[in-house]
Amino acid sequence: MPETTEPQTLPRTGGATIAYHRLSGKTPGVVFLGGFGSDMTGTKALAVEAFCKTRGHACLRFDYQGHGQSSGDFTDGTIGSWTEDALAAFDACTEGPQVLVGSSMGGWIMLLVALARKDRVAGLLGIAAAPDFTEDLIGEKLNAAQRAALARDGFFDVASDDAETPTRITQKLIEEGKAHLLLRQAIPLDCPVWLLHGMADADVPWETSLRLLNRLQSDDVTATFIRHGDHRLSGEDDIRRLEQTLGALLDSVA
Repeated sequence: MPETTEPQTLPRTGGATIAYHRLSGKTPGVVFLGGFGSDMTGTKALAVEAFCKTRGHACLRFDYQGHGQSSGDFTDGTIGSWTEDALAAFDACTEGPQVLVGSSMGGWIMLLVALARKDRVAGLLGIAAAPDFTEDLIGEKLNAAQRAALARDGFFDVASDDAETPTRITQKLIEEGKAHLLLRQAIPLDCPVWLLHGMADADVPWETSLRLLNRLQSDDVTATFIRHGDHRLSGEDDIRRLEQTLGALLDSVA
């Protein structure tokens, strides 16, 4: 689904900018939060916007700094700085109650935004949500060569089957992430939460969503585990499931 319009720009401190697309409509609106290294033109982001358009709901999708069409260098980013970007976009570009849809790292940022804006977040939908990934999936699994590279250079590179260039993991990303860990204690959120996670996810174990379910304070948490689902959950069946789940969540909080 190609883009048909240029994104709008939200100014940030120091001359930085966040690129975003905003669809007008009724509330609750929907905010899509992308993953680590992803952007707002991905399959799920566009599918969420198209679904909102068919139902008449407002929708916001945007790029964190260092991602997509926003300014900045990816390697300068941290969980805290990207959460600040999300909060800036949320505050400036949405009104009224919102449902947050977070994919992978966006599922972590979704939770941090919800904790900071409890009065305006009506519901959450996590897609292969990856809270605490800098610690549980990177920091605790570093091999000797990676630890040596971090000590020597402050970063190491990880090759990916889905990208032409490797992903750079910085010491700053790992260390700063420690300030935002959520799965070590109860998460004081009471809104409805729906979680989708593929059991064939090679990047974020499905057990992460089970841990999240058990940490959330809310009594209204539903998790769906897709037996053969991968990390992206971007196939036709996956998108239909995403639309059905988002529709049910919107209906429940409307």
